[in-house]
Amino acid sequence: MRARLMQATIDCLVERGWAGTTTTLVSERAGVSRGAQLHHFPSKRELVVASVQHLADQLNGDLQRRHDEAINGRGHSTRKTLGLLADHFTSAIFVASLELWVAARTDAELLEIVQPMERRWGREEHRLAVELLGVDDTHPPTRALVQGTLDMMRGFGLANTLSDDSRRRGRILTEWAELIDANARPAAPTGKTG
Repeated sequence: MRARLMQATIDCLVERGWAGTTTTLVSERAGVSRGAQLHHFPSKRELVVASVQHLADQLNGDLQRRHDEAINGRGHSTRKTLGLLADHFTSAIFVASLELWVAARTDAELLEIVQPMERRWGREEHRLAVELLGVDDTHPPTRALVQGTLDMMRGFGLANTLSDDSRRRGRILTEWAELIDANARPAAPTGKTG
């Protein structure tokens, strides 16, 4: 039941935004009573935050799995990795997160909940990007390049909410991959075998 409520919440956030997402609508979409919804999530804030957090964690795990599958036996490709990151930042979960961030900007209670969560996501996304790109982020220029990459990906996600810019994005990612390969310090070998 919790999973259905959380998925219905994400769907509503993506389709209707923060203002259009109501607990009544979420309950209806999930096929559960309002009482059951209130038992699991007493407020809209708690429901939305739990939903976005849960799905973001799943998405990060999915991103890692897809990267592992993509390189299994074929070696590392910066361009493929950037494509996976771009998909991550143009997904429905990014749109739902964006709705949450915008709402938190003017809602002090929501901001108190969202800020620490966003910091944790940011650290996890950075860690994951470093791992997926196979670079050494203890090297300050490489760390800045990774952060710039993540900032660019968020920009792609924002632009994608208004129109499909996948062709332009693809061209930019190809050039950006070359820039990373030429300028980022590779990570030291870990001794792992695959």
